[in-house]
Amino acid sequence: MIEKPLIHLKHDRLSAFLKAFSLHTTKCESAHTSNLLIIDANCAGRPTHLLYRARYGEALPDGVTVCAAAMVDFGGSANPLIGALPDEIRISLEYEPHLLGLAQLITAEVETARCGGSSIQAKLCEVVVVLAIRRAIAMGTVNASLLAGLAHPTLYRSLIAMHDAPDRNWQITELAAIADMSRGQFTTVFKQVVGHPPGTYLTNWRLILGNAKLRSGQSVKSVAATVGFGSAAAFSRAFSRKFGHPPSQCMAYGL
Repeated sequence: MIEKPLIHLKHDRLSAFLKAFSLHTTKCESAHTSNLLIIDANCAGRPTHLLYRARYGEALPDGVTVCAAAMVDFGGSANPLIGALPDEIRISLEYEPHLLGLAQLITAEVETARCGGSSIQAKLCEVVVVLAIRRAIAMGTVNASLLAGLAHPTLYRSLIAMHDAPDRNWQITELAAIADMSRGQFTTVFKQVVGHPPGTYLTNWRLILGNAKLRSGQSVKSVAATVGFGSAAAFSRAFSRKFGHPPSQCMAYGL
């Protein structure tokens, strides 16, 4: 029997990313500069599909009408979740009443200028992007990646634990128990599904978080402790290996 550690388990796959990386929305007039598109693909006279492009996609086919467009930044390339997403998430609104309602609200704000319209559009677009990413996690992927790990029926719990508590001195046996696996099974499955051994993934996550915190103005010493390194020196060495420059350079130049 696998003995579970005394850890309060959480099930929110996105909260750590939302905490680490801010959402920022810019209204766009052109589909070419947007990564969130609400479109009418069927000449229906109303929104029929939602497109979220983690990376810029191809031009829209002829006959497609753009109802609303925006650029929603979620940490860019610094956010590993964005890097794990498919190039394009396309969602039909026909059987998604909650998304259809949001799409209609956004479109209405675009069509009619009203007080606070820009702020409303921005907030609604951010909600739509989070829902689109949630949908992508639920669908999963056949490729080894963070997305596949978050979609795994039990492995996701160990990922959430690492994401939410990077400063904890995690042991493989603890993470395996959280995922309801033996140590050996956990190590094998984690590497197969996520693409990296658990220890490597945890170190990378700590450094990614550290990079984000440094860019927000926190000191190297403070960040090192917050993300689970025993000393600022150990953090600096690992950071330099991963990013090719010392952490102090982030603070000096806002990289």
